[in-house]
Amino acid sequence: MRSKFPFGLVLLFGVLFIGFGDRILPSAIGQYSLQTRSVIDNTLIGLFPSWRPKTNPHKRTRDAIDRIEKQSK
Repeated sequence: MRSKFPFGLVLLFGVLFIGFGDRILPSAIGQYSLQTRSVIDNTLIGLFPSWRPKTNPHKRTRDAIDRIEKQSK
């Protein structure tokens, strides 16, 4: 027989604890909420590092404009 474990309720309490625990709960317990949220934030930020192109995408266009300007003088 299937157990009646309330996964939705546990998930809801987990999200509330991580999101608002440091504001609502006493500081001794609330610090764990803040620490957990900080770890999750840093992990998600680390998954998507800032993207910088390896090449200068406008260099070829600028070179072409400079070359045309030199030819027209």
